[in-house]
Amino acid sequence: MAALSIAVGMPPRPPVALLHGAVDAARDSGVSALWCIDHFTSFVPNSIWDIEFSPFAAPDTSPDEIFEYQTMLGYAAAIAPDLKLGVGVTEAIRRHPLIIAQTFLTLSHLTSSTVMIGIGAGERENTEPFGYPFERPVSRLEEALQVLRMALDSRGPFDFDGEFYQLDRAILDLAPGPGGMPEIWLAAHGPRTLRLTGTYGDGWLPTHPMSVEEYAATVKVIGDASVAAGRDRDAVTPGQQMMVATAPTRDEARALVDTKPVRLMALLRPASMWEHHGVSHPLGDDFAGVVDFIPQHYDRPTMDKALAAVPDSLLETAIEWGTADDIAERIESLTAVGLRHVMLVVVPGLAHPPAEADHSIFSIAKRLNA
Repeated sequence: MAALSIAVGMPPRPPVALLHGAVDAARDSGVSALWCIDHFTSFVPNSIWDIEFSPFAAPDTSPDEIFEYQTMLGYAAAIAPDLKLGVGVTEAIRRHPLIIAQTFLTLSHLTSSTVMIGIGAGERENTEPFGYPFERPVSRLEEALQVLRMALDSRGPFDFDGEFYQLDRAILDLAPGPGGMPEIWLAAHGPRTLRLTGTYGDGWLPTHPMSVEEYAATVKVIGDASVAAGRDRDAVTPGQQMMVATAPTRDEARALVDTKPVRLMALLRPASMWEHHGVSHPLGDDFAGVVDFIPQHYDRPTMDKALAAVPDSLLETAIEWGTADDIAERIESLTAVGLRHVMLVVVPGLAHPPAEADHSIFSIAKRLNA
């Protein structure tokens, strides 16, 4: 069985000292990779950003104070060249795939470790408020992956005649540096994006929680797609982005679950997932989850009512929670059916008990590496 690699999400906001602290904790706990987000804004509406939502919501703060990912990765490469670095995830709506390819080829010269292009179809939050059309995003992603592969693998001019991208003897001759060829990781959940993962991806980085059975079945779907594309069945490294709430005891961890930040994570699950719990989604029966959510479109009364509507059964499955040992055991159960890379992320805005402080995800990593 291949070894499990453990990653954490970088603190995406000021001060920069938070990033240095995360790097030190990563090395101490055996973490091998750091991922950062690519967002203009967070998923926390300003309408509910107050001390009732999070102890971090001081009057002069904003949930949307977020670093630009390319600059952040370059800085991370300078202070942590021994750690793998990735964006989890960008899209090809705001950034042309050639710009994405050039960014990560450049980054491979700034580090001695692997760099990872996490990419997905995108979200309305990052596009529509800023004038970018969010139309046929999966079709755009499919073309972008073809262009991205050509840009990474080609030498000399190459052409592409698609609906979204047209290239006429385009050239991107920057060869990879000491970090090696950038890897492409897809945030994929639906049938089309899973097929694209098997066809073009080096890794799979889903965000939705899955049972062991669901995870095993999806790994097989990706493997089948790889074979259909003429690749090895194991061409794609199965991963998982995991939002966690952990505490010294299960009772303390359960108390963390029944908070507004975790309720928001449950609210951002698609209506189809709510249906499995026997309830309708308060934001509409066709709500597609995080893909559809634009935080600034929702006022305080709407959000308070929606957050209160989250059923306990969904709340308890929206994230991973428990003691560090509980979560480590959960990860190990997924490893038994194919998981090879896990990214641990603290729920945005969630305060952990003092005994665990900000290093809760690192305590899980230590147990997995023990």
